[in-house]
Amino acid sequence: MNIDYKSEILRLKKELNVTLVAHYYQKDEVFAVADIVGDSLELARKCKEDKNDWVIFCGVGFMGQSVKVIAPDKRVLMPKIACCAMARMIDGEAFERSVEYMVSHGIDKENIMPITYINSDVSVKAKVGKMGGYVCTSSNAFKIIETALKSDKKILFVPDRCLGQNFAIAMGLNSCVIGEGECDPKEADIICYNGFCSVHQLFTLEDIEFYRSTYPDIKIAVHPECDPKIVLASDFSGSTSQLIKYVNELDPEQLVAVGTEYNLVNRMREKNTFVLSSTKPSCPTMNETTLEDVYNTLKSIEDNQPINEIFVDEESIKYANMALTRMLEIK
Repeated sequence: MNIDYKSEILRLKKELNVTLVAHYYQKDEVFAVADIVGDSLELARKCKEDKNDWVIFCGVGFMGQSVKVIAPDKRVLMPKIACCAMARMIDGEAFERSVEYMVSHGIDKENIMPITYINSDVSVKAKVGKMGGYVCTSSNAFKIIETALKSDKKILFVPDRCLGQNFAIAMGLNSCVIGEGECDPKEADIICYNGFCSVHQLFTLEDIEFYRSTYPDIKIAVHPECDPKIVLASDFSGSTSQLIKYVNELDPEQLVAVGTEYNLVNRMREKNTFVLSSTKPSCPTMNETTLEDVYNTLKSIEDNQPINEIFVDEESIKYANMALTRMLEIK
């Protein structure tokens, strides 16, 4: 039997008490049927405010966990519980080893202020929350770090080394990466975990040089998950939402090459926008979700047999919620 998935999804959304949420990196077909779209910070805030009992989250696993943490009474389902590669680079034990590294180099645990990028498992967020730390996204990391610095503690930033380094440079701070060269926590303001986004590592200085030599007046805009040397060579760096705003506010005739996930760049504007890469920078896990997956998830609610539901234990909810709440309170 042939099913018109889009029509069925629209029908089921009307009949069920469901909100369909999609991250900007989702495929166009999934993005088009969502009720709420955005980057990590926007989605966290909008899901918390949403009145429906059910959330279907089209994204990666840590995003569904985050909704469950800040709104534990909601039923959260994911058409595909895809795993962010960066989030897989750190777990609770690896976080503890990073803390121990700083302690072994003369920093008291009480003098460590941890910040975890939202691209992390709930177990990491819970440990950060228990230590009085914060979650951040790429769009609010500057404000979170600025607030954390007021504690006069050493900042442990996990898991994305690039994000930590880029904001350190922007703020005139010293940073180092655990496991990369000599990393003395006493000499650095921000001590970074050695994680990264595989997609944003695809962009190179050669890509920038190619576009600048081919189109001398072109603008280069990149995500701060890119390597610091890429960010320094660009005209603008910002989160997903900030990149969209930057590109949309350019003169329509202004050429721009954007260094971030392909699906997002492809739908920014119709002309004069290029992907800053010789290869297609597509996030494999974000692209796992299909319309059929969304339909099957909605149908499972209609059939009273929900699939792929996100569950988080009470202790993790308690402490991860502390870290996420601290983030959401900073405007």
